[in-house]
Amino acid sequence: MNIRIKDIPAIDRPRERLKNFGVYSLSNEELLAIILKTGTREASAKILSTKLLSQVGGIRNLPKLNLSELTKIKGIGEAKACTLLAVIELSKRINQEVATIQNLKITSSLLVYKYYKDIFKNQFQEHFYCIYLDNNKRVIEDKLLFKGTLNQSIVHPREVFKEAYLLSASSIICIHNHPSGNLVPSNEDIALTDRLVYIGQILGIEIIDHVIIGNTGYYSFYENNLIGGKNNQNIL
Repeated sequence: MNIRIKDIPAIDRPRERLKNFGVYSLSNEELLAIILKTGTREASAKILSTKLLSQVGGIRNLPKLNLSELTKIKGIGEAKACTLLAVIELSKRINQEVATIQNLKITSSLLVYKYYKDIFKNQFQEHFYCIYLDNNKRVIEDKLLFKGTLNQSIVHPREVFKEAYLLSASSIICIHNHPSGNLVPSNEDIALTDRLVYIGQILGIEIIDHVIIGNTGYYSFYENNLIGGKNNQNIL
């Protein structure tokens, strides 16, 4: 019997469940079914995924398999095997990069630029991130908080400092991009930064830099004495 995804009730299809309930609601089998896209004449992608995970001993063993081993599994041809290997390798690289960032000690504005410049490539809107640091200036986590034209009404201090409290952060570095490539801070950039610095001083969570990233370089409020001034030269 040819069991196809479209033969499954819409509410139970992995892709529909992802759209309706979010990616976190999906089981390992459902996520794998979306990656595989299609099943075989005998089984849907979801059933094939269940059989695959059962045969290899669970999702933790998938990264141990190579192309030859994957294609020996019934229903997994070369195209599906290549797709699986690509997804597995990409997830490894993401995990490695996240681990590197989270262990990173921020020692300069240039270091911020080097580590974060790639996330702004080909972005046509402004994106505002906050890097949350511990007492030793090591990255706890970074968060994308806002998209769009940045101003004081869009970037609300409540969201910036709420995350800091949740992460027990001691200080914050703000980053955003200028899609135009112009690195000069706008009046809105300066007003927003001044407001965040002021509130941070009241709350005891310091804004130690605001880095603007463009196509050819960066602008640091700290390096240009727009944060802290002469009395704050040893923050980074």
